Amino acid sequence: MDKKRILLVDDEESIQLLYREEFEDEGYIVDSAYNGSEALAKFRENPPDLVVLDINMPGMNGIEVLRQMKELQANLPVILSSAYQEYKQDFGSWASEAYVVKSANMDELKATVRKYLG
Repeated sequence: MDKKRILLVDDEESIQLLYREEFEDEGYIVDSAYNGSEALAKFRENPPDLVVLDINMPGMNGIEVLRQMKELQANLPVILSSAYQEYKQDFGSWASEAYVVKSANMDELKATVRKYLG
C-alpha cells in the first residue's frame, strides 16, 4: 500500500519538527512548507492526500491558501491548525474539514488525520 502524503504548512519551526516526527512515526510521508507561497508550490509539485494548515502566517494567511487549494482540488481534506480556540467556530465557513487547536498533545490531531487518511 502506498504511503499517504501530508503537506504540513506552519511558519513555526518547533511545530514543524513536532508534527513531522509524529506523522512520520505514524507512517506518513511529510512535506513541509513555512508560508503560503511555498505551500502552494509544493501542493502543485507533489499533491498531498491531506493538508495540515496553520491559519496565522506572514504573507498569505492560511485561509487564502485553503481557498486556492480547494479551487485546484475541491475534495482535498484540509485540517486547519491554530493556537486560537476562538477560530474553531468559523472553520466550517472556510471550507475546511476540521479545526484543531495547536498543542503539544498530538492525540486530537493524529485522530483527525486518521479519520481522513485511514
